[in-house]
Amino acid sequence: MRNADVLRFARDAAAGYPLRTSLSVLAMAIGVAAVVVLTALGDGARRYVVNQFSSLGSNLVIVLPGRSATGGFSPANALTTTPRDLTVDDAFALTRLPSVRRVAPLTAGNSEINANGRLREVVVAGTSSTYIDIRSFKMAAGRFLPAADWNRGAPVAVIGSKIQEEIFGGRSAVGELIRLGDRRLRIVGVLKSVGQGLGMNTDEVVFVPVGVAQSLFNTNTLFRVLIEARSRDELEAVKREVMAALKARHGGEEDITVITQDAVLATFDRLLRALTAAVAGIAAISLAVAGILVMNVMLVAVTQRTAEIGLLKALGARAATIRDAFLAEAAMLSLVGALTGYGLGLFGAFVLRQIYPVFPAYPPDWAVVAALGTALGTGLLFGIMPARRAARLDPVQALMKH
Repeated sequence: MRNADVLRFARDAAAGYPLRTSLSVLAMAIGVAAVVVLTALGDGARRYVVNQFSSLGSNLVIVLPGRSATGGFSPANALTTTPRDLTVDDAFALTRLPSVRRVAPLTAGNSEINANGRLREVVVAGTSSTYIDIRSFKMAAGRFLPAADWNRGAPVAVIGSKIQEEIFGGRSAVGELIRLGDRRLRIVGVLKSVGQGLGMNTDEVVFVPVGVAQSLFNTNTLFRVLIEARSRDELEAVKREVMAALKARHGGEEDITVITQDAVLATFDRLLRALTAAVAGIAAISLAVAGILVMNVMLVAVTQRTAEIGLLKALGARAATIRDAFLAEAAMLSLVGALTGYGLGLFGAFVLRQIYPVFPAYPPDWAVVAALGTALGTGLLFGIMPARRAARLDPVQALMKH
């Protein structure tokens, strides 16, 4: 038999039992679709986190109060405690370090904003004029906080775009008076829409001078200190200089944690890549199940077509030709199932992106190649036994069974 005849034989055999063929294709398709959708979720989570941290700014070093147990970064750092406060004076001292370009102190809390006859709860962030440059924000109107003594600060505020829209509507907010707690402040600027980032929607934040915020919340402690290095090559130098400077200011005690943006990104990137691979491995189990189903279907096919196989062998067909015909049928079922599953997986990822537009749920190329390759591989692997069984049939006994 020619190769074309072998393929035609496999095609006719698959088409002769539509229900059996459809179930095999469906099983393989579900397996491939599961791999594609789950890896799209995992890799989408990785891209989302990386994008969120990248949006913090470039060449960024973050100082947190408290010392983590390992000296590295972990999400638990947000809950660390310290015997000594991280103060505005500490932050200002860092501006004199040689590798540092800009420093922005940051403290935060919740308060009520009362303006234009409306009242709502807002997040208040106390910082300095350098914050906008470190975070690469843009102004929609007015200007950002003025450069001034960090311990005092003028009674001014910059609001997010959503606060502008909800409280002032279409009217300009610049120059308007607002009340935060017991403080009266004048709006000097409105930020351009930034959106959600690391759990905080900047469009709903009121920025005030750090001294004003500390007075408002009756605290001397900073939440974070953001530092911009002069270049990416100097990130580690900044980290060493900051640790040394604050250790000297805190009586020789290392009671802070210094992390670089690159370290945060690398940690989350490794974690989420491993998670994506693990999820893909779990989903791939369904491909093994689909392969076993293909094997069972092919074994039934051998039983049902015993007489046909005997006739072919009686007419001179070699055992290798019979084996190739059944392997071709297994490969055909696996290929159609894999391509169908790939299409279903892409559709599922598309639906996820429509439901969550900010979530980049695209399946990674390696996962698509692995899913399609595994589907074909399992189909052929589990198709070998039925194919060899068909090839070993004795033509006389096969015809007698008919």
